[in-house]
Amino acid sequence: MSAADRRLSEAMREHGGDLLRYLQRRSPDAAADLLGETMLVAWRRRDDAPSATDQLRPWLFGVARMRLRGHRRDEARRFRLAERVAALAPIPTEPDDALALDVRAAIAGLPEPQRELVELVHWEGLSLADAAAVVGTNPSTARSRYAKARATLEAALASSARA
Repeated sequence: MSAADRRLSEAMREHGGDLLRYLQRRSPDAAADLLGETMLVAWRRRDDAPSATDQLRPWLFGVARMRLRGHRRDEARRFRLAERVAALAPIPTEPDDALALDVRAAIAGLPEPQRELVELVHWEGLSLADAAAVVGTNPSTARSRYAKARATLEAALASSARA
């Protein structure tokens, strides 16, 4: 490790806590990730780091500031995209009839592999073969899981109809 690399490494250790607090005050939920990104960018750009030790701290804060700005820009972009997607396909409201609620409760009670297949087939309109591809299993396994899920759902719905 070169002397410049050692100096940057020491500066990151010395000022890491200050950088974390800086990021926490500005973006509490993302501060730890932003600190990691800051350190990674600083290390990748170590050839751009100032040679004077007393200038490394402000330089690291500048890198952190740029990562924070990028994070905020990305968050705003994700928010705008989510709004556009929501406008294209509004989230369905919860059903208000008893049968629909019973069906949702019965599906929620299935084991995850079975539930996922039922949801992909019935809610997303995929064929069973396509649903098998989505979950990464072979079609025969998917057919078996789906058959078990249907039997479980039929039994659950029959018992709720009697109640």
